[in-house]
Formats: sequence, C-alpha cells, structure tokens
Amino acid sequence: MSALSGFPPILDARTRILILGSFPGVASLDHGQYYAHPRNQFWRLVGAGIAEPRLHELDYAARVVRLREAGVGVWDVVQQCQREGSLDSRIREAALNPLALTLRQRAPALRRIGFNGGLAWKWGRELADQDYQVFKLPSSSPAAASLSFDEKLARWLPLFQS
Repeated sequence: MSALSGFPPILDARTRILILGSFPGVASLDHGQYYAHPRNQFWRLVGAGIAEPRLHELDYAARVVRLREAGVGVWDVVQQCQREGSLDSRIREAALNPLALTLRQRAPALRRIGFNGGLAWKWGRELADQDYQVFKLPSSSPAAASLSFDEKLARWLPLFQS
C-alpha cells in the first residue's frame, strides 16, 4: 500500500475560523477537493454557518472563494498516511501537518478552530493551548449517521457565531 497525501490548506491572512478534518476520503482524493463525497454534509453545514445556504450547490472553485470571503479556512490534521477506504479507523502510519507553526505564520487573524470529528480532535487538540477558541464538532461524514443533519447543525453553528 502506497502513502496517500492530503491537500494544502485553504488558509490565508483573512482566515478567522478554521475547520480541521482528519484526512480526505477516497472521493475527495479522487476529485482533488475537500469534502467531495456527495453525502458528506460539510458544505451544507458550513453554508448554514456563513449564511450561504446554497453553498453546496456551487462548483468547488466558487465554494472556496466564498469560504475565503467569509474568513473560513479548511485543512486536515494528517498530512500523509496509509489507508484502505475512507474510514479514519483505517489510517495507519500517519504523519501530521505542522498545524501550530503554519497557523501562526499564515493565519494571524485566526481565532476559532472547529475539529470535524473525533480523530481531528484527538490529533489536533493541542491547538487549544495556543489561545484559540476550539470546538469539537460531530463529523460531517456520511459514516457518522448517529446524528441528524439538524442535530449536527446545532453543534456546528456556535463555531460561526462571535
């Protein structure tokens, strides 16, 4: 099994809110896009948070532009790993992204970080010690079906409220 590599961050000096996932799923890797699986609720959740309810209907490039305009960034805690399928539980030999260093250098306005799912929280929660307000969010993944969209949304919205 060969090593898989994640994506560069969607992040710039205007980023005030960052959503950290674990590692792109198979559909995302195949499309070269964050949260490309059609059943992943990420784009609907973020769209509701930034008052863009049709965000998920836009093409990927337009979604990224809207994120940047809203001061929202996206990245993953894992930079490279081995994994069969898309489940976080299958991640092996993970190399983590240099989160704290990169965020200090590239996102000086960053104040809030939402961790999209348990593995992102487990491997990235040390950022709570870096003076960021952190939010442990339920996963937007279709594999995380124990909560309805509305239940997830209720837990995601505080990330976007200042």
